[in-house]
Amino acid sequence: MKTNLEDLSPVKKKLEIEIDAGEVAKKIDEAYKELKKGVKLPGFRPGKAPRTLLERQFGDQVREDVTRKLINETFFKAVEETNIFPLNMPVFENDILNAGQSFSYSAVMEVRPEIDIKDYIGLEVEKEICAISDEDVEKQLEEIRRNRGTLTSITEDRGIKDDDYAVIDYRGFEGDEPLEGVEGSNHLLQVGSHSFHQDFEKALIGLKKGDDSVIKVDFEENQSQPKLSGKSVRFEVKVEDIKEMILPDLDDSFAKELGADLESLNELKTKIKENLQSQEESRIDRELKGRLMDKISEGVDFELPESLVESELENGVERIKQSLLRSGSNLEKAGLDEGRLREDLAPASKKRVKEMLILGEIAKRDDLTVDEAELSEGFREISMGIGQQPEIIRKYYEANNLLESFREKLLEEKTLNYLVENAKIIDAEKVETGKPKQEKS
Repeated sequence: MKTNLEDLSPVKKKLEIEIDAGEVAKKIDEAYKELKKGVKLPGFRPGKAPRTLLERQFGDQVREDVTRKLINETFFKAVEETNIFPLNMPVFENDILNAGQSFSYSAVMEVRPEIDIKDYIGLEVEKEICAISDEDVEKQLEEIRRNRGTLTSITEDRGIKDDDYAVIDYRGFEGDEPLEGVEGSNHLLQVGSHSFHQDFEKALIGLKKGDDSVIKVDFEENQSQPKLSGKSVRFEVKVEDIKEMILPDLDDSFAKELGADLESLNELKTKIKENLQSQEESRIDRELKGRLMDKISEGVDFELPESLVESELENGVERIKQSLLRSGSNLEKAGLDEGRLREDLAPASKKRVKEMLILGEIAKRDDLTVDEAELSEGFREISMGIGQQPEIIRKYYEANNLLESFREKLLEEKTLNYLVENAKIIDAEKVETGKPKQEKS
């Protein structure tokens, strides 16, 4: 077997493979011997049909089978010999197989680019100090309180006020033409929540139950709902009801009703502060790692493999589709165009692929790996989140060929933590202020 590797680009290779005539003839002979054993032809006992007859009737099939077998047997050997690691399914091109001749084929595939990273150890990066105030706790407490409130129709004769919940029927028109999908019946809208256009919400204030109204709204370009983007829309609205939120008293009884072994309002506030602290520390850690990766990425430039970018983009679109599906919706109902969505996600997908490749190169340079103990710990952490035994989760990953991708994910996390541990961290009240407080070695 002869091999030749051609560079088509920094991330694309063409591997040419030639198999000598003797090996080709041997495989063809083996194929006809195997065929001869099982084929039944009129006038011949099983296994006695002459090869010339088999070649006339089954020649094309045998050539296809032997071609496939030769490629399968030699491709990965050639990949190993040339020390390349395909990232995608290769595109194969091959000659027509003929006995007495050598057989050549080529495979075009993407590979990891060579990455020249100069500085990644000891980089200076700012980290926001985690501080949870009493105001933060009170704000979260109020949110919990509102979630346990009761919506009740108002009894007094008055119009809609800010923070009321309006129950409305509405339909949108552009000129005299109704807009498809821009309508609703008994739609509940909290006035002042900015969950819809603020001009629409403001126009509801003062309307009473049973009132009809026409509200005109000019929507900006790049509106999150493509059906409304850049349009002047006339809404015909009817107020079906006005509701207000009746909130429970904030006392020890309120805390006890929440469960979690809470006995008093003070215990609840302590629990809220602990949760907020944990969430804030996670956010600060994510942003720290993000800034560190930005610093490393800024000084590195290389071509990205299209297959990895496309795969990351597909994953992003699929995550959004699944999220919408769980909420009983889809792209069309949400007013999202898949083509536009792909355009919006493309920059983040390219950034993600670039960072993944950089982390892989750093792990390779500094001999970072994920051992069995770390892999088991990874499955244990998943099990805590979904309530399933780690052994069962691992078997699922193995059965679905997900084990190596999970190991790669853990290695990325380990490499990121390694970079943080070896960075020069500067504490700051807020990163955007640019006023560092104290340096930590």
